[in-house]
Amino acid sequence: MKPIDRQTILITGATDGIGRIAALKLAELKAHVLVHGRNKEKLTKTVNEIKIKSGNENINGLLADFSSLTEVRRLADDVLAKYSKLDVLINNARVGFADERKSKDGFELRFAVNYLAPFLFTSLLLPALKSASPARIVNVSSAGQSSVNFEDVMLEKKFDAVKAYCQSKLALIMFSLDLAEQLKDANITVNSLHPGTYLDTNMVRRSNITPMGKPESGADAEIYLAVSPALEGVTGKYFNVKTEAKADRQAYDKNARNRLKELSAQLVNL
Repeated sequence: MKPIDRQTILITGATDGIGRIAALKLAELKAHVLVHGRNKEKLTKTVNEIKIKSGNENINGLLADFSSLTEVRRLADDVLAKYSKLDVLINNARVGFADERKSKDGFELRFAVNYLAPFLFTSLLLPALKSASPARIVNVSSAGQSSVNFEDVMLEKKFDAVKAYCQSKLALIMFSLDLAEQLKDANITVNSLHPGTYLDTNMVRRSNITPMGKPESGADAEIYLAVSPALEGVTGKYFNVKTEAKADRQAYDKNARNRLKELSAQLVNL
């Protein structure tokens, strides 16, 4: 990997929580940071604050609502038009238990934002990542994982927000494993992580859960996977914070992963 001060790093969901902290810390290391958010005012405020606190003017905002696949495509087009090379993509944006039921496309919201959006966004940004090779993709998952229910992926028959969240997070790990294999000869590593249990973020507090940890530890884990020399060449792994771990067993079922890949491509029209 290039020195951090020569890298362009894109973080989704970076106007709040661990994404925002990670963006600031990477800015302090003088990376060119692309900060994604869905609220224009909050995005502008975040970008300005990161510039001031880090002393780094090379910070740009990216606006898109990841509950809309149309906006995901539009943002990917904008990124490719402006940035020919992308050294690191951190798929950090996510929604939790307390958020609404449906996405703008009518999909179950957690499956849409936590999985389908990064599936589509990453797939569309591969040309920029390949141009920057060696590059890294970091997918922020969770230790809360539940097998994908292929008979009722959107949980229409029996909706449960916790099940929906955990299913979306396992799907992201499954995608990470497939993509790591796909890109093994392109010098692009793909890893996923659980950033920490019930960190003190707005998402956790909105779910009426008592926080158990500080978001800084989650941000540090994201940065570790994104830029640490210790992980050079390491790909297709799942980490519990900074320690390699095992995901739910469905993640290692190639038939299930192939089924998920085919379904995902169909849902996003890829």
